[in-house]
Parts: sequence; C-alpha cells; structure tokens
Amino acid sequence: MFTGIIEEVGSVRFVRRQGNALAIAIAARTVLNDAKIGDSICVNGICLTVTSRTSDTFTADVMYETVSRTSLKGAGAGTRVNLERAMPLNGRFGGHIVSGHIDGTGTITDIRNDGIAVWYTIQAAPSILRYIVEKGSVAIDGISLTVARTDGQSFAVSVIPHTIQNTILPFKKIGNPVNLENDVIGKYVEKLLGGDPPITVDVPQPPVSTPAGGITKEFLYRTGGI
Repeated sequence: MFTGIIEEVGSVRFVRRQGNALAIAIAARTVLNDAKIGDSICVNGICLTVTSRTSDTFTADVMYETVSRTSLKGAGAGTRVNLERAMPLNGRFGGHIVSGHIDGTGTITDIRNDGIAVWYTIQAAPSILRYIVEKGSVAIDGISLTVARTDGQSFAVSVIPHTIQNTILPFKKIGNPVNLENDVIGKYVEKLLGGDPPITVDVPQPPVSTPAGGITKEFLYRTGGI
C-alpha cells in the first residue's frame, strides 16, 4: 500500500523484453536505503516487486497484464519515473490510499500555468471517469492529487510547486500518456452496492388476507410492505 507522496525521481537503466513481459532496471537512491529483495516499490504508480538490487539500482519483472494497462510499454533507457516505497505502519499518511494497481492510462490534453500552480487536463476513458469526482483523489503516475474539475471527457488537477519540483510532471508534454489509479474506496462501494444479492432462504409464511377495507398503511407495515 502506498500514499501517493513521491520520494524521488529515478531513471530507467534498461528494459529487456521477455516475450510479452518486461524486466526493468531503475537507478535510484532514497528508495534503496532499506529496500530488500521482495519489497514493493511504486514506479509511476505501478506496484513492482524488487527482484535484485545493487547500491544504486533495482530490478523488477513486469507481467503482460501490467504492460498492457500502463505506460511502461513505452519506457526505455533514460525514462524518468516517480518512486515511492510501501507505506510504513508508523508513518504519516500524507496522500490517499494508493494500491499501485493501475486502472488504465489517460492522455494529457492541456498544460496551463496559473500563478504558482500548473493545471494539467487529462483525457480518459468513461470506465475511469465514472470514479472521478470533483475534490476527490486520483493517482497520476503514482502522485496523489486532488481533482479540481471534471466533465464527460476529461478531468483537471492543479499542481503546487513542490509537487512539480519533486516529480516527473515537468517532463510531461501534451499528448503524453499517464498512468491512472482511481480512488479504491469508490470501486469497492460500487461493487458492494451493485453486486449479486445476498443468498436468502425461503421460509414458509402463513397466508395473509387483504383487509376488507382494502390495503392500508397499517396493513403494509404489518406485512412487511413498508
């Protein structure tokens, strides 16, 4: 589990294709301070498992499902990536709940300066936009951001200078893809509300006759109609 607060910007050393999958090596410093083989590191919002490491590099395997859903398919040597270690239980929760499981990609359609802030407009599929709500949370390339506005085709975020200076956002251009993860709470709520109805056991009930005066409010209360 992650928070969407980026710890450092790393750089891809190499990408090796293994059929439909990838092996990727990333140069880093901060996230390697206590990283062990088997640990999780969030790379541009994608939860990857460390398979090997040196003093300044770690490697990870990327399965086809991840390649097909994310922007890693276009990564190569020199690509800059946002990095975050898994959240410690004794740490501060500065962002929002980020699982590292990407829902899909969006496309930057506009970048606009607004005083100290920078606005980024992201076009995305309806399957992603359905969970985007104004003032809600979204992870863009692993960065926890607040949705400033949304419509039927896109949404926009207003980014403060600190985030600009400590992530890969300054290197993004109009037309670039970004990884998107919706707020996980909304997806679970939808599943619970729209899932299969609970299994019930039919219990024989005594027949109920309609009162002579017709159906009344009291009759519905008594028979379970209300």
